[in-house]
Amino acid sequence: MTTSITTFLTYDTQAEEAAKLYTLLFDGTIKETMRYPAVGPRPAGSVLSVTFQLLGQTYIALNGGPTFTFGQGFSLMVQVDTQAEIDRLWKKLTENGGKEGQCGWLVDKFGVSWQIVPKQLGGMLSDKDKGKSSRAMQAMMGMQKLDLAKLQSAFDGV
Repeated sequence: MTTSITTFLTYDTQAEEAAKLYTLLFDGTIKETMRYPAVGPRPAGSVLSVTFQLLGQTYIALNGGPTFTFGQGFSLMVQVDTQAEIDRLWKKLTENGGKEGQCGWLVDKFGVSWQIVPKQLGGMLSDKDKGKSSRAMQAMMGMQKLDLAKLQSAFDGV
């Protein structure tokens, strides 16, 4: 039986920079930094991988070279309580080369896709009242960064 699943992210050369940003944003910790030995494909002592934790989840970031890229079929979804958290994470993850997407999705400067979503959205979209859930869905589809107040107003029919 499997005892754990770890998200493994492969970068060209930015593993350490990405781990530092993510641990700063999510009050995480870097657990270990491995370095290339003298016989590796990269210069001896350069960062091979960084193991870090965010909200109790372990991740490993590897410097594997330019042939590895991220696709939008994989994303990290962050559910937050407030608009202030949406705004803070959106700003930090899109600055310096990140790109805004639709419906709360963005791609950070390293190419990793993120979804920054208010916790309340799931309940809105799955509400038994189809009018409410449809209005919330329609509002979300017209947004890039999600606006919790506008989503709530659409859901409420205001």
